Amino acid sequence: MTPNELSRSSLARALDGARIVYFDGMLCECDTALVIAEEATRKNIPILVEAEGIRDGLDDLLKLATYAICSAKFPKAWTEAPSIPSALVTMLLRLPNLKFVIATLGEDGCIMLERNINGSPDSEEMDVEVLLELLKQRKDDSAVLPTCISSPVIQLTAKGIGEVSGRLIVGTAEKIPPSEIVDTTGAGDAFVGASLYGICTGMPPEKMIPFASQVVSSSYWN
Repeated sequence: MTPNELSRSSLARALDGARIVYFDGMLCECDTALVIAEEATRKNIPILVEAEGIRDGLDDLLKLATYAICSAKFPKAWTEAPSIPSALVTMLLRLPNLKFVIATLGEDGCIMLERNINGSPDSEEMDVEVLLELLKQRKDDSAVLPTCISSPVIQLTAKGIGEVSGRLIVGTAEKIPPSEIVDTTGAGDAFVGASLYGICTGMPPEKMIPFASQVVSSSYWN
């Protein structure tokens, strides 16, 4: 459909009662996507954008996004930052509507940067690269099921980029024997779908991330 084919009244009815609006970044070139996103914003409906690669129209959707879930390569490619954690800081600075951004890392789990929206943070300040390494050291390598490790809310700094108040969260993936993996097709979609469910049901990140990782792993098994 083109924007001219979608009347405001039809769009309003379609979004009536919606808990969240999701956009696959693969389809962001459609002008209708932006019309829907603008109407969702007007109705105060949260927006989740999945970003796998740089595409025309994606920037306009990201500016309206409440949440973003990205492929491992996207944050650095989009921001030109030197690392994933510094790129996530850049994304929160460039996109003030974002509450969190997640970079999915396949068998290495994921990294989330969540913005602090609940008042003054702890006075502590830490480089985001250093913090990520500290969180990784706290991982239990013997754990089979997905877990997540979170920092407190602090001032996260990225050299030459800036700082943002929030917390960094590292999520692990379920350990699956290679012989048991049938097909990884759709794993990213499974993670996004489970995250959408988590957001709509009010899950905190500490519950949502392991839940989404388990949904992903269930799609691998024979």
